[in-house]
This record gives sequence, C-alpha cells and structure tokens, in this order.
Amino acid sequence: MKIIFTLLLCCLSIGISFSQNIDKIINAKKVMKIETVLSSDKMEGRKTFTPSIDRAADFIAGEFQQSGLKYFDGLNSYKQPFSMKKATILSASGNMDGKPVDADKIFALTTDSVVNIDENSGFTKVVITDTSNFFKAFALIKSNQKYLVLVDPAHEKIFLRLKSSGRESFEDKAPVVFVLTNENPTNYHFEIKSNITSSSLANVVGVLPGKSKKDEYVIFSAHYDHLGIGKPDANGDSIYNGANDDAAGTTAVIMLADYFSKINNNERTLIFVTFTAEEIGGFGSQYFSKQIDPEKAIAMFNIEMIGTDSKWGNNSAYITGYEKSDFGKILQKNLQGSNFHFEADPYPKQNLFYRSDNATLAALGVPAHTISTSKMDNEPNYHKQSDEISTLDMKNMAQIIKAIAISSKTIISGEDTPTRVEKKG
Repeated sequence: MKIIFTLLLCCLSIGISFSQNIDKIINAKKVMKIETVLSSDKMEGRKTFTPSIDRAADFIAGEFQQSGLKYFDGLNSYKQPFSMKKATILSASGNMDGKPVDADKIFALTTDSVVNIDENSGFTKVVITDTSNFFKAFALIKSNQKYLVLVDPAHEKIFLRLKSSGRESFEDKAPVVFVLTNENPTNYHFEIKSNITSSSLANVVGVLPGKSKKDEYVIFSAHYDHLGIGKPDANGDSIYNGANDDAAGTTAVIMLADYFSKINNNERTLIFVTFTAEEIGGFGSQYFSKQIDPEKAIAMFNIEMIGTDSKWGNNSAYITGYEKSDFGKILQKNLQGSNFHFEADPYPKQNLFYRSDNATLAALGVPAHTISTSKMDNEPNYHKQSDEISTLDMKNMAQIIKAIAISSKTIISGEDTPTRVEKKG
C-alpha cells in the first residue's frame, strides 16, 4: 500500500511540475514581449524584399539562438537563403491569323528574358471564357509547363491584375503567355521581352535534434512576412503591422521552440521554421519543401492567425483539412481532460487547407495542417492597417500555444504517427 501511495504521489508531482513548467515558459507576458517586437511600427510591416523583413529575420534568429537550437541541414546560420527571380515586361508584340495584336493585350509570366512562341512552339492552348474557367489559369501559373492562355475580354480586370503582379519564382519556370481576345486563332506569333532581376530572401530555421528517432521530423511553422507600408487609411495609419497575420503564428513558433528546448524530451527531431514570402505566393514554404525529404516529415503544425478568439470563443481553434488525416484526432486525444478543444475547419468554401504554408508539404503527402482561430467570414482587421497588437488577446494566445505544445506530445515522442494526406497531382 505504501508503494502504491508513493507511486501515485510521484505521478501527481510530475503532473503538477509539468503544468508549472509550461505555465512558466508559455504565458501571456512572454507572448506580449515577442508579439510587441514583431508587430511594432519599427518593423514597417515586414514586407518581402525590404530591410524590415531582414530586421524581423534577425530578431527570430536571435530568439532561436537563445533557445539553443541547432542549424538546419547544411546551413551555417539560422537563415535559409534563396534568390527570387522577377520579370518586368519591356515590350510585347504579336499577331493572330495575320492580324496584329495590341501590346497591352499581351503579357507573359516568365523567368526568361525573351519569349518567342507560335503554333509550333509546343505551348498548350487554353481558352478562358467564363469565371469558373478562369480559376484554371491560377493553377497553370504554378505549373512548369508552357501555356498560351486566351482570355475573353469579359475578364479584362483579372487579366490586368495578373499582368501587374508579374511572376516571381526561386527557380526557372516554363512561360505562360496570356492574350486578351475573343478569338481562337490557328496561326499566331508572340514575342515578349522582359528584364529579369534577382533578389535574396531567407526563411529562418532552427532544429532540436531527436533522441531515438532523429530521422523523423515534426515541423512547427508560421510565416513572418506581411504587407509593409501602403496608403494611409482614414486614421492616417500607413503601416500594415500584421500583428495577427502572422506575427501571432511566428510568436507561437518562437515560444514552442523555447518550450521544447527546455523540456528536452523529444524523441523525434523538431524543426521550427518561419517562412518568408507567404503573402506574395508562398515561396518560402515552397523552397523549404524542396530542401527536405517529405517521407521523413511525420507532421507539420503550421500556425496562422491565432491572435483573436475563434467562432467558438476562447480556448478553441480549428484545424484545416481535419478530415484528410487523423492528425486532429491525435491532438484531441492528447487534450482530454483540458478545457481546450480543436474543431474542424468551419470555412470549407475558403479552401484554407491549400492557402497557407502547409500546402506544399500536404500536396506531397505530409500530414501538414494549419491551426488558426481567424474568423475568415468576418475578420475585421484582415490585411488592413488596423491589424495591430491592441486587437489581440494575449491570454488566449498563450492558451492556444500551450494547447499546441500539449496536443503534440505523442507525436514528438514517437508514440503516434498521423496518417498521410493523399498526394495531390
């Protein structure tokens, strides 16, 4: 009887110690400290290709260093650098069935300085005649195949929006040529000349090596870029601080890195990564996904916009793609007895599962899910200058971060392995 009592006392002591430790490491005060830096006016909105995003990267790297994280495979710092190519159109000309086409009705998304095509160049022709078909064009842009896209003038606004956005890529891509026309020519020729420039970017990555399962990775991620500085709003505010989007997720990744490094009981290797260039196409996560073996990636906790309460109130969040693996069920099991609950994504029409940084690894079969509380049907500060720290709930954020830590415990210990997501394409 005395032995049983001693064992029960020991278990109770461990449980109390665990609770005290997590509250000491993850709490509203520490959330506020990190969030305040990332979303401050000094960060100038953390826009890609500006000095402000470099300042944010340096801050995150400093936090990873304080937590004692190791460098990611082959790197000599916490920064994972890569270059982005961007094309600016210099000139465009063309004809269809012998008739000239106005230059302003032609453009190419390309990383080539010159694109010269005709009916014999091996470009697949796609005709866009209605709104539903136009969404196919967005899939073509991400492909690495040559397309000629003929866009009906009814969609001129979207055509012009695509033209102004251009193509940015960290690798050479096959050109996609767009022409605004209601014709479907048999014979054609187009030439587009562009100025190609290259700019440097970097993800910030830290690693906590596993003990018995070093070659199995659990990833905690968020994006640290935002929209930068724009035109002043009605209050004269020109800075898109991005406190919720996604300084909140980045704060979570930094705090989880500190927590797991302190408890130091992970059997699987933990990778903490904050991505750049999410707001302009998810290029940071795409690059990262090409540097890691997806078969070794056991799970990905991508954290996006957790600074406000969810539609269910405090102590709750949702998981995108909940039905695509048993990732969510494992998390719920590990939270039994707590007052926190995860729910399935309540906004399926928004297609959130493939709209955040989890998407690239998910498409490769990884149980890569995004955790969020954002009310996507009614988020008043989304992509606005009003997305500031004053709109966030620090106590609730701390609870969400703690819930992620606790709910991941059997995955990082190697006891549970989520089922794979069906590969895309």
